[in-house]
Amino acid sequence: MPHVIRTFFMMLLCIPFMIPAQAQDSAQPQKETTTTPPRVVLETNLGDITLELNPEQAPITVSNFLQYVDAGFYDDTIFHRVIAGFMIQGGGMTADFTRKQTQAPIVNESTNGLRNQRGTIAMARTSAPHSATSQFFINLVNNASLDGRPGTPGYAVFGKVVSGMEVVDRIATVNTGRKFGHADVPLTDIIIKKAKRQ
Repeated sequence: MPHVIRTFFMMLLCIPFMIPAQAQDSAQPQKETTTTPPRVVLETNLGDITLELNPEQAPITVSNFLQYVDAGFYDDTIFHRVIAGFMIQGGGMTADFTRKQTQAPIVNESTNGLRNQRGTIAMARTSAPHSATSQFFINLVNNASLDGRPGTPGYAVFGKVVSGMEVVDRIATVNTGRKFGHADVPLTDIIIKKAKRQ
């Protein structure tokens, strides 16, 4: 019996320490666990395209893209490659097909879990996996063949169109041909007049 009484009093002794701790936790202001994803507006001569970026899953790629945006790099560049039913590509050429000077290539984040689905934006690159610099493309359809797989790097998705997909679709309908030695070039310039954070 004394053992039972002693155990009971030991439990009572614990209670005053537990209650203030719980009360203190509830009194603390809740910290914001999520931040608003950055958005970028591409102002084109056919209308605006608003992109929402995903720095949680593509931190290197988003940081790289925003550096170009903040530097005004994309201003007065063109969508230089348009393939209906596939994608539209831009971010590195002026209207006379002068290739702009870029920063160093970045690490390929194509295994970040984001997929090349309609309306997503991804990095363009050469056949070398880690060669992406400034050029990007917007998927017109679900392009699963561009996704990264174990042992096979793909094309890193880092955001999506949240407004202006009708502009993207309009760009996809323009007449294309060969210009300056390149194929699939819009015969009428599709200009990114300005890229800026929203």
